[in-house]
Amino acid sequence: MNKDAVILVSGLPRSGTSMMMKMLEAGGLSVLTDNIRTADEDNPKGYYEFEAVKALESNKDWLKGASGKVVKIISQLLKQLPVEYKYKIVFMRRKMEEVLASQKQMLVRRGEPTDTIGDDKMAKIFQAHLLQVETWLAKQPNIEVLYIHYTEALENPLPVIDKINQFLGGKMDVKKMAAVVDKSLHRQRA
Repeated sequence: MNKDAVILVSGLPRSGTSMMMKMLEAGGLSVLTDNIRTADEDNPKGYYEFEAVKALESNKDWLKGASGKVVKIISQLLKQLPVEYKYKIVFMRRKMEEVLASQKQMLVRRGEPTDTIGDDKMAKIFQAHLLQVETWLAKQPNIEVLYIHYTEALENPLPVIDKINQFLGGKMDVKKMAAVVDKSLHRQRA
């Protein structure tokens, strides 16, 4: 199943990337994670992060062993991907109001300031970034992208899971993928 491509889950922070990682793992894919960032109140099922991804600009060695595995990568780092690899990206989309509310709640829980940039300005920054990234992705011959909306994956998971399964080769355990979808984690709604 796509042993020649690195499978990536991407999107803005707080867009459902951890949920998608859990779904793909349940479906039978091997995930690349180091469990350094552990589950907490903001992500009670875990973050599924791999610290080496954060240093992608200076260290790409970890990609040598990543073919056929799933790695979570924030959208801001996608342009750092080396062109010598093939990638299949499941890109998570979520209503901007929910992304911002979720980020704000996470900052509150951590005791960090929430008023450094207003929601309107942050929404414009994120929307400009998404447009830039999606335009760039469309031009990359070594990258295939499937866009998934977080709310659809929660509210009606089976059709979404079918799309994901087909995109990634059609051999995933769709029942197990559906079983890990947890609607109770959709706490910030717009």
